[in-house]
Amino acid sequence: MRMAEDRFYQRYPCIVITAKGQPDVATRMFLSRITAELQIPVLALVDSDPYGLKILSVYMSGSKNMSYDSASLTTPDIKWLGLRPSDLNKYDLPDQCRLKMTDNDIKTGKELLNETYILKNPKWTQELQRMVKTKEKAEIQALSSFGFQYITEVYLPRKLREGDWI
Repeated sequence: MRMAEDRFYQRYPCIVITAKGQPDVATRMFLSRITAELQIPVLALVDSDPYGLKILSVYMSGSKNMSYDSASLTTPDIKWLGLRPSDLNKYDLPDQCRLKMTDNDIKTGKELLNETYILKNPKWTQELQRMVKTKEKAEIQALSSFGFQYITEVYLPRKLREGDWI
């Protein structure tokens, strides 16, 4: 992961966690516990697509399959740092880095617009509506089109400095 390689945590005190796909139980429990015990903010960096938002939702409110144990597996105050649909234009992401959403992506995005955790946050709703309307998605790695260290030298420092999370 680029953040670890660039030792981002030395310039910005943080704990970097990656689920490498769907969040597993151990990672969710660890995140929930350190958040509760250390009273630290949690900012999520996920792909700008419906599945990135689904991953974020599992950290926030748990998975439907394990709803019986959501208290110890959730981080309700998690914030969406990026990559958000509005970031694609804000950071002038090149067209070749923007991916066309598939019909299934669009369907999933529209379904997410009816989920309680999305409806509770008007800014999340706006971002998801933008994604579905533009039919564009992007992976975090797309930011490396500006250079390997762009994410740790420009994108994340700017987002943190501006308090740009929702």
